[in-house]
Amino acid sequence: RAYATGKRKNAIARVWIIKGSGSVYINNKELEKYFALKSMHFIVRHPMNILKISMHFNIIATVKGGGQMSQANAVSHGVARALLKYNEKFKPVLRSNNLVTRDSRIVERKKSGQAKARKKFQYSKR
Repeated sequence: RAYATGKRKNAIARVWIIKGSGSVYINNKELEKYFALKSMHFIVRHPMNILKISMHFNIIATVKGGGQMSQANAVSHGVARALLKYNEKFKPVLRSNNLVTRDSRIVERKKSGQAKARKKFQYSKR
């Protein structure tokens, strides 16, 4: 059993991996019921698929904040970090696939006197 925290934007995932049959539960729901898109299923299982151990561990996660894609990436980050805690030998493979490093990009703040963070109001000469 191993525990880790994964983050992406405003999403925070607490992830436990336990020896088992490969089932994935997120916020007490099955993966397919929590995330509708197949691409998100792939993102969540990506660290396990790279190591070819997807059927050896159960994943239990609780996720808060962010959107659905951010939550999927946060769970993936948490799974990768939990796998590192479970076995340090996974580190070179996970690191080479950029699964261990947190994606630090966040939303840029809106500036005063502008429409958005970078968009400006239309300039009028007269």
